[in-house]
Amino acid sequence: MITPITSTLVHKIVEPGTVNPGPHPTVILLHGRGTDENDLLGLASYLDPRLLIIGVRAPFPFAYGGNTWYEIIQIGAPEGNQFQESYKRLHQFILDARAGYPIDPERLFLLGFSMGSVMSFAVALSQPQLVRGIIAHSGYVPEHSLIPFQWEKISSVSFFIGHGTYDPVIPINFGRRAKELLSIPGVDLTYKEYPLPHTMSEESLADITLWLRHRL
Repeated sequence: MITPITSTLVHKIVEPGTVNPGPHPTVILLHGRGTDENDLLGLASYLDPRLLIIGVRAPFPFAYGGNTWYEIIQIGAPEGNQFQESYKRLHQFILDARAGYPIDPERLFLLGFSMGSVMSFAVALSQPQLVRGIIAHSGYVPEHSLIPFQWEKISSVSFFIGHGTYDPVIPINFGRRAKELLSIPGVDLTYKEYPLPHTMSEESLADITLWLRHRL
């Protein structure tokens, strides 16, 4: 049994379905606005049983319930101070998790939905050495943030971007912009569009599961 650690973000663990002491391939789940660390844990039944799964809670309470990573100035523009604070806490959490849990650092992935995918992009593009890959569903690249991105070093990271063509919250043009930014020679990029609003589907989950399995 894995003993929980104390770090910068509240979190829950789903241990691997296979019996071995590790280190384990790992997915850290980053939820969207107005939910918490439990929101994406239901995905565990879809994912490879070898995975250690960690659901984390965004640090700021949301006025209408749940938590948020940042306030929104406008779509594509997070409030700077909260965004920076969330980024710092997430960065430290990943370092703490790598040190405190039986994680295989060569097979550590982030899976984010909506705001969670924005945070996934922020980590992968600024600290590409920390993760093997990210799954960013229904989000955008925070390209106007003050976090310096290391575009020249991201070839070590695999990217899965999924987005709904009918998304009224974060429109499809943000997903297409992420594809444009990451269409760099040598970068392992998978981009998928789905006939969806701001949500995931059986089809996108199946694609994510297969994508992850091929990279374990």
